[in-house]
Amino acid sequence: MTNELQLTTQQLAALEAVLPAYMLSKRWFRAKAYTIASVQIVDAYQLPASYDLRLTIARVNYEQADPDRYVLLLRFVSADDDSLSAIGDVLSEIARLPDGLVVYDATADPAVALGLLSAIRVSGGQSGAISAWRTGAFASLDPGENVVQPSLMGVEQSNTSVKYGDALILKLFRRLEDGISPELEIGRFLAERGFRNTPPLAGAIEYVPGDVAGEPQTLAILQGFVPNQGDAWSYILRSLEEYYGATDDGRQTADDPGASTYGLRATIYDAPHLLGQRTAQMHATLASDPDDPAFAPEHFTAEYQAAMHGSMRALTEEAFRLLRGRVERLPDEARDEAAAILLQQDTILARFDPLLTHHVKAMRTRCHGDYHLGQVLWTGNDFVIIDFEGEPVRTLAERRLKHSPLKDVAGMLRSFHYAAYAGMFDSIDKRGLQEQIELRANSWYKQVSATYLRSYLTTAGNASWLPATEADLHLLLDAHLLEKAVYELLYEINMRPDWVQIPLKGILQLQSDQ
Repeated sequence: MTNELQLTTQQLAALEAVLPAYMLSKRWFRAKAYTIASVQIVDAYQLPASYDLRLTIARVNYEQADPDRYVLLLRFVSADDDSLSAIGDVLSEIARLPDGLVVYDATADPAVALGLLSAIRVSGGQSGAISAWRTGAFASLDPGENVVQPSLMGVEQSNTSVKYGDALILKLFRRLEDGISPELEIGRFLAERGFRNTPPLAGAIEYVPGDVAGEPQTLAILQGFVPNQGDAWSYILRSLEEYYGATDDGRQTADDPGASTYGLRATIYDAPHLLGQRTAQMHATLASDPDDPAFAPEHFTAEYQAAMHGSMRALTEEAFRLLRGRVERLPDEARDEAAAILLQQDTILARFDPLLTHHVKAMRTRCHGDYHLGQVLWTGNDFVIIDFEGEPVRTLAERRLKHSPLKDVAGMLRSFHYAAYAGMFDSIDKRGLQEQIELRANSWYKQVSATYLRSYLTTAGNASWLPATEADLHLLLDAHLLEKAVYELLYEINMRPDWVQIPLKGILQLQSDQ
């Protein structure tokens, strides 16, 4: 371990003894299902802003799995420090160590945010295991000494994000993995090729572990801040509130949404049309370099299709096992739909079989990987695509795999379905009228999805990365839509049982549309 912490053996042992409970209490800690055997501090870096702040790397050893590495932001203060009480009003105490040393969680400490930004600003070298660098865009984005007090964004997230006024956003990855982060890799690629509908990349911080072999690990990325009116999910839900509200006096019907009359055209037609364009432009950029091995498009092969089939089938079988064991614990209104799906298990699984029997003429490329309305910002007149990390439950290697871009398209179509029904549930709670509002939800979803898909395909044109035939396009889109709905079902059963109706309805609708 580095000597940056300058702790005695007794102090280090005391700190490591309390870290398991501390980490289990944090949302960014992803392995709560495992038993922690021990936590060891393996590295530390003194932040430029303060002598008592440390960016610390902890190795978490489990009884049932391989170790993980996590980033901790710690502040060390003497117990007789006059500012101790003031610090305690802002930061959370983690432990009191021997010889009068107090350790705080410094995540919310503005000095941490300034220290991380300073590390990138003065980049060009390496300090111990930490390497920081900036891009050519940094100079035009850096607020310099005029930066306002940095603010923490969403403390309880899987990563930690800090906003520096209206200039920059830094995302600190709490769990480290060997290799470059997809968000850094894709963000740099898009920036170098002039894709404007994603935040500009300003810099990054990487960690180079000294005690294990492997590539540098992405510790943080710095991007330009994009002024916005919230994400597309919130934008769409605001529109749906008006859309469903018009049901109250019977002015609109499911067959005649009256979009133009009631000012809803922007989010029923214009917004999905624009989003379809931006999605296709993103995919075109990601497929634009045949000479970069990490991004060059590759043909579908029988081996890839077999792997795709196996992965989708395994995911679906797992979902059925979990659903069968949880049916009685689901909300009453979801049980009939769950029972109907369980009766169709064999038919649903068979929908993946064409991947084994039919050679798909298509290309696979790098994709967003976790594409939905929450990953898109609405600026008031355009969409900006963010968060290229991929699905958080998958490994870094899995998140860097190439797939058909239709995987992203399916993710966005499923997100429209989620928005329709999330807004519907809220509206029913307020107004009743369940049958009328559900008819309107289905009508809205079909119109918006058709607009988005038509715009996407029109913008893509005869792109080489799209399937060569309409039959292949339908085969892949159908498979990815079902896979995404099944993934959502697993997530909701485990995390939000009250929302399980949405993927259940989605799977049943996919079955009825076949």
